[in-house]
Amino acid sequence: MKIQVTNLKKCFGEKTAVNIDSFTIEKGDLLGLVGNNGAGKTTLFRMILDLLKADEGEVLITLPPSQQENGETERTVSPAKSEDWKAYTGAYIDEGFLIDFLTPEEYFYFVGKVNGMSKEQVDTRLADFEHFMGGEVLGQKKLIRNLSSGNKQKVGIISTLLNKPQLVILDEPFNFLDPSSQNILKHKLKEYNQETGATILVSSHNLAHTVDICPRIALLEQGVIIRDIQNADGSAERELEEYFNQNDD
Repeated sequence: MKIQVTNLKKCFGEKTAVNIDSFTIEKGDLLGLVGNNGAGKTTLFRMILDLLKADEGEVLITLPPSQQENGETERTVSPAKSEDWKAYTGAYIDEGFLIDFLTPEEYFYFVGKVNGMSKEQVDTRLADFEHFMGGEVLGQKKLIRNLSSGNKQKVGIISTLLNKPQLVILDEPFNFLDPSSQNILKHKLKEYNQETGATILVSSHNLAHTVDICPRIALLEQGVIIRDIQNADGSAERELEEYFNQNDD
């Protein structure tokens, strides 16, 4: 799904968290968002998901063709004014997205039911993530709140991808994962993007992960997108390293 950001601004007191004049995320982009702490990555994600109201400007999302009516070829909605986009969107920002008094199985079935999936369909989809779960998520007889941080992260990521959404937003998805799980996730995200044509937005402090999987990278500084980098075969790595080295306190 295509996302258009126009004159978007969000302030917390005297601090400007996001200030983006114009930015377009094309349908099918696998976009990495990078920047130091406080650069505005999570705030931008939360405004796209209508979890934060913008002080100025707007976000517009173009829906997939299956959502169109009356023969229209394109329909663009504002997340703040319509809920149609939600059926096509999966997101995981932090543990607050989880229902931690459920077991992972109960939570997956709940997410599936909300998205019109049967228990059998959820089970079939979960089989795709068996390697990623590593035998540590299902069948443990534990509530989500009692899982390790890494396994909570896995539950959040899997629930995001469960119903094969056309827009995926993941904030720091590699956090808390061991190296093997990080590599599996990188493969999964690239494969998912190629197979479904979904638009995927990923933020990460880890430049190596971002460069590995994202053909396009947006660099934020104090809420402003200061560089929009085409990352052909890891070509962005040097540019990003130079930026962060010169801005290293």
